[in-house]
Amino acid sequence: MKKVALALLASFLSVVPVFCQSLESNLIDAVTLYGNGRYAEARNILQTLSKAAPQEDAVWYYLAQVQFKLNNPEEAREALKTAVALDSTNFWYRRLLGRMHLAQNNVDEGQAQYESLVRSFPEKTSVVYELLEIYLAQKEYDKALNTLSDIERQRGPSEEVVRTRYEVLTAMGRQDEGAAELEIFTEQYSSPAILTMLGDYYLADYADSLAQARYTEALSLDSSYVPAVLGMSEVYRHTRRYKDYFQTLDPFFTSEDIPAATKNMYLSNMMRSLDPKILHLHREGFDRFVEETLETHPSDSSLLATAGSYYYSTGREAKAGPWFRKAAETYPESLGQSATYVQYLSLTKQWEPLREYSMDAFGRFGELAFLDYANMAHYELKDYDAIIGNCQYLLNNYPKDKKLCLSAWSMMGDAYYSKGDSRQAYKAYEKALRLDHSYAPVLNNYAYYLSVEGKKLKKAYTMSKKTIEAEPDNATYLDTFAWILHLMGKDLEAKPFFKHAMLYGGKESAVILRHYATVLEALGEADTAKVYRNQAARLESQEKQ
Repeated sequence: MKKVALALLASFLSVVPVFCQSLESNLIDAVTLYGNGRYAEARNILQTLSKAAPQEDAVWYYLAQVQFKLNNPEEAREALKTAVALDSTNFWYRRLLGRMHLAQNNVDEGQAQYESLVRSFPEKTSVVYELLEIYLAQKEYDKALNTLSDIERQRGPSEEVVRTRYEVLTAMGRQDEGAAELEIFTEQYSSPAILTMLGDYYLADYADSLAQARYTEALSLDSSYVPAVLGMSEVYRHTRRYKDYFQTLDPFFTSEDIPAATKNMYLSNMMRSLDPKILHLHREGFDRFVEETLETHPSDSSLLATAGSYYYSTGREAKAGPWFRKAAETYPESLGQSATYVQYLSLTKQWEPLREYSMDAFGRFGELAFLDYANMAHYELKDYDAIIGNCQYLLNNYPKDKKLCLSAWSMMGDAYYSKGDSRQAYKAYEKALRLDHSYAPVLNNYAYYLSVEGKKLKKAYTMSKKTIEAEPDNATYLDTFAWILHLMGKDLEAKPFFKHAMLYGGKESAVILRHYATVLEALGEADTAKVYRNQAARLESQEKQ
């Protein structure tokens, strides 16, 4: 038998099982596979069925859904178009086609499909609102307003329609007109939501008495309606009636029905927006908000962190710590809570706890930032061997990460020098510079330490010159370069670099001030030198305190 005939026979035999079973049975099999996420298998059956029974619209409908799941949007759309052509009365086919157009950014075609759908199925409220969302996304506000009017004519006034009309008119810059629509609605219907929207409108317009009247009416209908409660509290806050403000919000924070996330959002916004003087003046009331919320939701991670932030931002660092710690310990799997606690420990300079917790967090998460914090604590505690050990860990475990190895060699060099081993320090710096010969932090430290020892000043000069060429306004680098010039007997050349350093933070460093004073004395400017020495002494005295 010829190869062509064999191929035809094989093709025929592969289709025979499909014909031996009913179309319905095969379609059910395909839909079952689709429901189980076995899209490729479902597609194979459906494609075979589409050839065997091309007039079956359901086959094309499910084939479209399978193709869409397999990221074949064009094939999906064409299959669905076929299903719609076979049964144009099917609402679900046409709706899905509209959604597919929108998903593929064919906005015009999607919008046209929805408009046609609304004309064919005016009773389908959900699709009307979907068309409305399309108009709003396209900023076709006039069409949106017309659609709202159509809905209202068919079904009468509703809270949803009047709220949406207000939002559309606001987007068109016609907010006053929208508010008038809200007022007309409230004359006939009682709605806490619409009354609260009016209260918000008047409050934003500084019409506090009108806002209060609307919030009061809303709360008379539903005393626990949160937006109205918050709106009323804002009226009291605007008018500085803080006793009423706190009384209004107390039930909000003690309620178990209001989600912790809602309260957390309020507290976070409160910390960001309120004048620190107000927070201080009424601290007892604001503290009560935080305490009541924590009593109601004692284990919510976000609230625990917010409580810590609240106390820290109001100058009570010691009171903030336990909340940050509790959040981190209650949720040891949370990277964010651990990071927040570590940052708190570093800001408050609690070096021992920082060292211990950072290493623990590094062990749990493997995030190298925790190792950086640990090294910061090691440095402050003068545990240079621990820093060297951590750097060696990085070099052993990330040998191909150039940036990380560069930082490790640099830090290792600093640690060796701090423990008095300049030979090993310089070896580490040399290895760092092999990775990046222009790395300014290493060039600066290497050059400065050589100058302190009075060694290889030409080499120190060359390295330091590279740093000020790269960062001409860096006061630390300017100081190193100018000091090397001084040691080389070039005080006149050194002076302008010190003057430049004074403009960019040099006056905040006792070391730089003393170096400048030394150069001025060498140039015979004793009186000016005395001024800078006195400034250096004051800085050192402040640091000791």
